[in-house]
Amino acid sequence: MPLSIIIVNYKSARLVLDCLEHLYRDAAAREFEVLVVDNASEDGSREAVTTRFPQIHWVQMNNNSGFARANNEGMRQATGDAFLLLNGDTLPDARAVAACYRRLMAMPADSVAAGVQLLNADGTHQISGNYFMKGGLNYLLPLPYLGPLIKRIGEGVKVKAPHVDGEGASMETEVDWLNGAFLMVKRTAVARAGPMDEDFFLYAEEAEWCGRLRKTGRLWLFGDLTLVHLQGETANEIFGSDGKGYYNIYDRKGLQIMLSNFLRIRKQFGVGWFAVQLFFYLLEIPFFFIGLCLSRPGRKTPGGLSWTHFRRYCHNVGFVLGKSGRIVRNKPYFYKVL
Repeated sequence: MPLSIIIVNYKSARLVLDCLEHLYRDAAAREFEVLVVDNASEDGSREAVTTRFPQIHWVQMNNNSGFARANNEGMRQATGDAFLLLNGDTLPDARAVAACYRRLMAMPADSVAAGVQLLNADGTHQISGNYFMKGGLNYLLPLPYLGPLIKRIGEGVKVKAPHVDGEGASMETEVDWLNGAFLMVKRTAVARAGPMDEDFFLYAEEAEWCGRLRKTGRLWLFGDLTLVHLQGETANEIFGSDGKGYYNIYDRKGLQIMLSNFLRIRKQFGVGWFAVQLFFYLLEIPFFFIGLCLSRPGRKTPGGLSWTHFRRYCHNVGFVLGKSGRIVRNKPYFYKVL
């Protein structure tokens, strides 16, 4: 099989079945090797998926090992000359997948990875590729009071937005980072850059990995190829959250996002930028407090925030602060919240 598709499952058999149903609607899918890596769901996922799709290769993990470790095991067992890391909450078209593979493999040898334009269920565009921002400063934007101020300052000095505008993405756009919902990588590139970092449980691991892949060659977003991504469905079920994207920093999902982002900053940009980011997250606490105190009864706060959000934010920042010494030392450790 020339292309190995790896789908990670954790108690999301319904989504994986929908994903595979869409994939196998076209005969082109017969050319793919499909591996479903299960993170010890223990909910009948294996029986449901393999009964409906006996042609797939089921890989069983013995615990909830997260996105990076599960994908790494899938890549170890895969036989293809390229790997596609595909989220279970996508609705893939096999023809688009095959076109992405053929185009990537036909490009010069220094092209190491590719992605496609991700769409919401209503056809609107998602951020599918990014450029790296110095020190990961875009991670400050979710801060409820400092974030908008930082954004206005950036716009005032004409800082270029790090994401590729989906509406204007060209057929081939070179990027620094590709969305992990659809990330196709050549086997030779993985051999040079190494596998995904297994310190990560969930979130930011593909950004850190793309940073290392970027050092070995070029990453491409194919804007003319599309795929529907039901963004956040799998993680929301796991964490009991209803937030979309990465601006939720207030519940358990938000804690995992925050922790993983800080881990990525340390690994990719170094201790100095980690300290800068932590300073701003701590500085947000008095701004948050004063902002809520000054808010008038009946007047909406940014994002409809409340004292409950403030308490949860302080808890999450305190948790990250407690892990900061370990993160700075950068010794192997599994940063898992769930």
